[in-house]
Parts: sequence; C-alpha cells; structure tokens
Amino acid sequence: MVLPDVANETLTRARPSASVIVPADGRGVDRAARLLAGGGIAALPTETVYGLAADATNGEAVARIFEAKRRPRFNPLICHVDGPAMARRFARFGDLAERLADRFWPGPLTLVVPLAEGAAIHPLVTAGLDTVAVRMPRGVARDVIAALGSPVAAPSANRSGRISPTTARAVRDSLGDEAPLILDAGPARVGVESTIIDLSGDRPVCLRPGGIALADIEQVIDQPVTRADADAAISAPGMLRSHYAPGLPVRLNATDVRPGEALLAFGSGRIAGAGSAVAGVNLSPSGDLTEAAANLFAMLDELDRSGAAAIAVMTIPADGLGEAINDRLARAAAPRETP
Repeated sequence: MVLPDVANETLTRARPSASVIVPADGRGVDRAARLLAGGGIAALPTETVYGLAADATNGEAVARIFEAKRRPRFNPLICHVDGPAMARRFARFGDLAERLADRFWPGPLTLVVPLAEGAAIHPLVTAGLDTVAVRMPRGVARDVIAALGSPVAAPSANRSGRISPTTARAVRDSLGDEAPLILDAGPARVGVESTIIDLSGDRPVCLRPGGIALADIEQVIDQPVTRADADAAISAPGMLRSHYAPGLPVRLNATDVRPGEALLAFGSGRIAGAGSAVAGVNLSPSGDLTEAAANLFAMLDELDRSGAAAIAVMTIPADGLGEAINDRLARAAAPRETP
C-alpha cells in the first residue's frame, strides 16, 4: 500500500496562529469535537498522557499530526474509541480481545487486532499495515470521541521521541502553536502510556509495557504474554529504541551523582553525591510505583530544564508498573535516533 505524502497534504493548510488552553468541561468538549469534525487537530487529556488527536478516517487531518509532531510515517498511531461498538466498526475482535476489552476498557490497554475489510481508518494511521491498534480511554477524551462519532488517532501530544506530556502546559511547551486547542483536565492520573498487546498472531505479544501490569493481563486470558523482541518490526507506537527522551543524556541505575548531574531518585535511600546534585526530585519517596509512574514524565521534564549536564536515575524495581517505568527510562537513555 502506498501512503500519501504527509508534506504535500499538510502544506496546503493554514497553520494555526495560536495555541489556546481551555477547561475540559462541556463547552471545551463541544469545541474540540467541532474542530476535529472540521479536519483540525486538538490535544486531549487521557488517564495516561495528553494526546494529539485527529479524526482517524480523515487522511489530511491525520497528516497534520505527523507534521506537528515531526513523527516518522512508519510509526503507527493508536485509534481511540468511545466503546467496543465503535471499535468493531473497523477492527476484528477475537475471543482474547473481547475478554481483555471487557475487563480493562475503559483504561490504559491498547489491543492490536486485524483491520476489518473495508474499514474507513486512513492508512496513515496504521502505517499501511493490515492491523490496527485500538484503545478506549477514560474521561474527557472519550467524551470528545462520542461527540465526534468517529474514532480518533491520538499519539502523545509532544515532539516525536521527546518526553510525553502529562499536563496541558507541557503540551504547549512541546508543540507550541502546532496544537491550536488544548483541553486542560489537570495532571494525567496514570502518567505512562497504555500497555500494548498484539493479538493478531498465534500468541499474545506485549509490544509496549504500560499502565496495566502484564501479570494482570495474563490472569484474564489464562496464558503467558510474550515480550516483543528488541529488534522486532515497528507495529505499534513506542517501539523506537530512542523515545520519551529529554534533551539531556540519561544515566540509569546510578549509584552516585557525578559533577554537573541532576538526580531522579526513587524511594527513601540516598546515593553518594546526592547532596551536590544540580537539582533533584523523587518519583516516590515511599517507593510507590503507581506514584512514580504518574510523576515520571513531569519530573524528567523538570530536570531537563535544570541546567544540569545529565540526569542520573536511581534503580527502580521492575515488577508491576516498574516494568513500564524502566521501559520508558531505557528508551530515554538510548542513543538518539534521527528519523
């Protein structure tokens, strides 16, 4: 399948003149839905992070997401729906998908399933694949989708590869006027993106750990979930080696703080040199992984602006939500890739 050229589709449209943050109330929901219906884009709050949304059936609108984020076209987008009925209009659900959707939707779980024949989802959303990633978010984003009556494509509302935004202000700091409308519902509750499970093959595969622990998923489907190989082809968001990255270098599992570094701490322990850190924040002084996940991106962004030369990160347990936190930190610390 040949994908349309993003640049050619988007350069003909007028660029937004200003970015506006409005409350995520009924008027804000209606305003966002009308903007999306007209082929525009808007930043919407979800329980995971803020997403940059467009009507998933409108290729020109979806192309504006790629342009605003500077996102490579080979990287698929997640389709967000207001419920299972909307999802079944363009996606084929098997038994495992039905069970997981019934247990975890609405919530931070994305399912990769076969694309239905004749589905109206634009190929820019799926990167030309015969599968589609679909999720049902909580809260305001779901209200906007219901008002629009169409699924929306909505990756995180930030420059591609950089720190995901968990507040409306972080969206504007990252995208500026490229996000003409931002609905403000306060800080995202979960703070890391959704778990992505690929159900299109013979066995379930985790393409990205996220807001739901894999142990909870395995309990529902009564079988193990395989972790995707590091060299697997990109078939869902968040699979690039370098992703969720601040501008500063990130050093993981630090046992000391080196001169010029800022410290991203976790738990009640201290490491050598912590007192001389350029800046320091603690994801969770009590060692609560849920609190740490909610604070991760905002605190990384804070340290990125601290004037430090690098960010030292203390060791974080890998169980439960710790798997998602460590996945984001590993990608933040990876050598930077230029799409």
